[in-house]
Amino acid sequence: MAQIRVEVAQGVRRVTLDRPDQLNAITTQMHAELEAAFNAFAAAENEHLCLITGAGRAFCAGTDLKEAAAGGNRAYPAHGYAGLIERFDCPKPFVALVNGLALGGGFELALACDLIIAAESASFGLPEPLVGAVALGGGLHRLVRQAPLKQAMGMILAARRVSAAEGFAMGFVTEVVPDDALERAAERWCRDMLRGSPVSLRASKAIIQAGLAERDVDAAMRAQPDMPAFKAWRASDDAREGPRAFAEKRAPLWTGR
Repeated sequence: MAQIRVEVAQGVRRVTLDRPDQLNAITTQMHAELEAAFNAFAAAENEHLCLITGAGRAFCAGTDLKEAAAGGNRAYPAHGYAGLIERFDCPKPFVALVNGLALGGGFELALACDLIIAAESASFGLPEPLVGAVALGGGLHRLVRQAPLKQAMGMILAARRVSAAEGFAMGFVTEVVPDDALERAAERWCRDMLRGSPVSLRASKAIIQAGLAERDVDAAMRAQPDMPAFKAWRASDDAREGPRAFAEKRAPLWTGR
């Protein structure tokens, strides 16, 4: 039986972790299914952003420790934990729709997304030290880059769980909404992002990632014209369609090419 559900509509791929009775804990099978789902998203010309969420009352409680204790395969797929943690080659946006608990690897999965939209009842944490583990799925590196260092270190070293509101205050959560408004928020964010050119979305994400690797803003700006994403955007149909549509006072017809 599949452990995730995938739906595609209007340029959006929605991936739902579907083990609600186990708080969507990630198994070897789920790793493989997520890798395949995200590979398909990355390759699909007509899919422009990906929503990730969980069934039931949890987003994801991390690794299935029962499987791990039983000696389950700990090898991760080609793109790392959950098929996303090391997916540095996909410039399309990923959005975590956090409906509940996001702990351990589940929090790392959310941190690997470009946006985190959280329900008020959601909570986040890296409790790995409590089970003799270390958050090696990117959590140690991403959290200290997405939140103030001292607060991030407090979460990590004390295995401290924080609420969605605290996550927003720390800066790693994009928006917090009432539990019953989470789906409407997802629709709103998708609608707003898809108003723009898919090429521009991809280029913006890729240029940001490349620029963050530079020593400062000056270096990033100097490197920008030589970035592959910049060149691809400059040569795209969408880059020509935008000004043309504006001049003709009509809605642009994006091709994503």
